[in-house]
Amino acid sequence: MSKRIMEGFKELTRVDDALAILFREVTHVPEVVEVDLEDSVGLPVAEDITSPTDFPPFNRSAVDGYAVRSFDTLGASMLNPIELKVAYEVIPGFDISTLRPLEPGEAAIIYTGAPLPPGADAVVMAEDARRQGDKVYIMAQVTPFQNVSRKGEDFSRGKIVIRKGDKLMPWHIGALASLGITKVKVYRRLRVGVLSTGSELVELREVDKGSPPPGKIVDSTKTMLKALLGRDGYEAVDLGVVPDDMNAIEKAIARSIGSLDAIITTGGTSIGSYDLVPEAVNRLGRVLFNGVRMRPGKPTGAGVVEGKPIFMLSGFPVASLAGYLAFVRPVLRRMTGTPEDPMPIAKGVITRRVANIAGVRTYLRVRVYRSEGRYKVEPLAITASGVLSTLTDANGILVIPEDVEGYDEGDEVEVLLIAPLT
Repeated sequence: MSKRIMEGFKELTRVDDALAILFREVTHVPEVVEVDLEDSVGLPVAEDITSPTDFPPFNRSAVDGYAVRSFDTLGASMLNPIELKVAYEVIPGFDISTLRPLEPGEAAIIYTGAPLPPGADAVVMAEDARRQGDKVYIMAQVTPFQNVSRKGEDFSRGKIVIRKGDKLMPWHIGALASLGITKVKVYRRLRVGVLSTGSELVELREVDKGSPPPGKIVDSTKTMLKALLGRDGYEAVDLGVVPDDMNAIEKAIARSIGSLDAIITTGGTSIGSYDLVPEAVNRLGRVLFNGVRMRPGKPTGAGVVEGKPIFMLSGFPVASLAGYLAFVRPVLRRMTGTPEDPMPIAKGVITRRVANIAGVRTYLRVRVYRSEGRYKVEPLAITASGVLSTLTDANGILVIPEDVEGYDEGDEVEVLLIAPLT
């Protein structure tokens, strides 16, 4: 292989512009499948799910007490209890079609969740009544439908319960189960391949107690990215490690893309003689951008093959994390119409001055801790994109926008939390 001249990036793309390009050019939509409700948690729904019925399906008591005609309780109080006759008892699951309507001056014993008997329009809580034999003395006035969960109060027939693209969470599963929905149409779990490039890399499984062969390093970046994908609900597919060889990189992408929804590559995206990934992607599809105005992660690029995104991330773990947060997460969610999960944010004062480069978005690793009754934000590193300890020591990332020159000591900032506060 003839060596190429090492040149700088011809053009650096702003982060927002690069993301907009990806949103426009990625056309692949994952397959829609129908699954059992209990197997759907974490998957985005492929259509609006509407309520097939009213829920609750009938007016029901929200408390233990006495079902009454609210008009019969007018003026009731501790000093002026109103006497009503106990007509019958209603328990949850009872078929009230067999009951006669309550007549004026009557009440029915009722329990939480039981259907409201005919003629009743409110419930007096047990603590606001005193029973003596077949009489009950009401000591609090109630208004129509007080202490009643009304028919369709939770969901009315035809109401959208979950919108297309929303990820099904455990409480969604409960809501759909209450409506008798047993199957849902969802986008199948996205399959994302992770391919590492670099003749210096060895797989973790090939290393004995952290001692790679001379001149080699363990491929930790791929391991981290697979963990990130798994955390975010995607199926990570390990595509292995390929050397710095154009044909090997091209073949690895070509043979995998058909069964995947996206591919992340690491390494080989910068300006060196062996940075071959963009050229390999261009052979198979089209590079959309290569080089972004961000740090760390300037070598980040992306392309499309068969309408599917190829994310070309740095081989350095910290830079690849920045690329993942900036591009991979939002694009994968966009493919199923799923809103972005907001990352937890903490506000605090920065402990020392940090500068930014004009026109560059910076992802600063920080440690957020509580001191003297407030949160402090300690900068750890802007550069050193290959130093993993700056991630293990950090619990947050301070994103400095392109139009901000930096922050002075004592400025209040917002931090994206990646680990619990200390």
